[in-house]
Amino acid sequence: MFASYYFDDMFSSISYLFQDAGTTELGWDQGAYGRYASGYSVLCIFGGLALFGILLDKWGVRVAGTLYVGMMVAGAGLVTWALLSGQAKSATLAYAGCMVFGLGSEMAGTVVNRSIGRWFKDGAMALAMGLHLAIARLGTAFALVVSPKLVVQQANHVYSLAETARPALLGMGLMAAGLILWAVFVALDARRFPRSGPRENTADDFRLKDAFKVLGNKNFWLLGLLCVLFYSAIITFKKFAGAILIPRFGIPADTAGTMASILSFSTVLFAPLFGRMVDKVGKGTRWMIFGSVLTLAAHLLLAFAPAGVPFWGYLSMVFLGIGYSLVPAALWPSVPKIVPDKILGTTFALLYWVQNLGLFTFKRVAGHILNSESGTPVTVELMFTGLCIIALLAAILFARSSRRHPALHLDDPNR
Repeated sequence: MFASYYFDDMFSSISYLFQDAGTTELGWDQGAYGRYASGYSVLCIFGGLALFGILLDKWGVRVAGTLYVGMMVAGAGLVTWALLSGQAKSATLAYAGCMVFGLGSEMAGTVVNRSIGRWFKDGAMALAMGLHLAIARLGTAFALVVSPKLVVQQANHVYSLAETARPALLGMGLMAAGLILWAVFVALDARRFPRSGPRENTADDFRLKDAFKVLGNKNFWLLGLLCVLFYSAIITFKKFAGAILIPRFGIPADTAGTMASILSFSTVLFAPLFGRMVDKVGKGTRWMIFGSVLTLAAHLLLAFAPAGVPFWGYLSMVFLGIGYSLVPAALWPSVPKIVPDKILGTTFALLYWVQNLGLFTFKRVAGHILNSESGTPVTVELMFTGLCIIALLAAILFARSSRRHPALHLDDPNR
C-alpha cells in the first residue's frame, strides 16, 4: 500500500508541470492532468468495486488479493509506458492505465481492511488499521517530498519525457518490492488460516442477496456520505496541492512539496495513536465530528487566510493531517460493527465505490476550475469548504444514530 499511495500522488506536488501544455514534451495541461487523475475512479464507480468486492467474499483474500495487486501493478506499468512514449494519445493511454491501477489499488486496500478485520477481530483493530494507514500514507509523504527533487523546477524550461517520467519509474521499483511483500503476506495468511482450519467465509455461506442488504442499511449510507465528502476534500486537494499552495502563499515548488507533506507525515504519527485511542476510549462517532471540524478549519484557512504568508499554509496542513488521521481511525473500525462478517468485503468495496464516485467527480471539477480563465485557488478551496460542511453534518447524524442504536456498540471501546 506504500507503493500504491506513492504512485497515486507522485505528481501532486509538481502539478505545476501541467499548468501549460508547452511546459513539457508530454503536452498535458491542467485539464488533461485532471482527466488522468480522475481515471483512478472510473472502473471503481462503474461497477468494478461492487463486483470485485463480491468476488473477495467468495474467493477469499489470498486468491482475490493476488488478482487485485496484479491489476494495480499492470495499470501502473501502462501509465509509466505512456509517460515515456510521449505519443499523441499519451493522455488517453495514461488514463486507461490509471483506471486499471485505480481499481486494483482500491481493491487491494479493501483486501487489507478485510484482512485486518479478520486477523484482529477480537483485538486492537483500530490500532492495526491506524498502523496500516500510517505506512500507506508515508508513501504519499514520500511522493510529495521526493517528486520535486526528481523533477527540479526550472524557469523557462521544457521538461523532457524522461524527466517527467522519473517519479513513475521510481514508483515501478516500489511496486516490485510490493509484490515481494504481498507474497510474504499470502504465506503468513495461509499459515494462520489454513483451509482445513479456521477460515473466512466461503461460497457456501455467502449469498448474493445478503450483499443487497447493505444498501438498505442507514448507517452504511451515513458512513458512505461522510467517506465520500471527507476524502474528496482531502485527496482531491492533494492532487492539486502545488497548483494551490504555490500561488496562495508565494512559495517555490520544493517548499510547497514540503508543506503538503506535513499532511501525510502527520497521519504517520497520529493515525496509530488515534487508532489506539479509539480502541481504549471508544467514542468513535465523536472523534469523527472533531476530525471533520479540523478539516473544515483547514480549508477555511486555505481559502481566507492572508495571501503570501506561509505560516497559514503550514497550520492548515497540520489541521488537515490531524483530521485525516482522526476520522479514518474511527470510521473504518465502525464498518465491521454495522454488517455481518460474511459480507464485510462487499461492504468495504461499496464504501470505496461511493468514495470513488466523489473523487472522480471532484478531481475533474477541480481541474476544470483551475484550467478556466476565472478559476483561482480560492475558488477551488470554496468547493472544498462546502464539502467539509456537509461531511460534518453526516458525522453528526451518524453520532445521533449511534445513540439511538446502542446495541451496535459503535462508541464502545474495542476489546
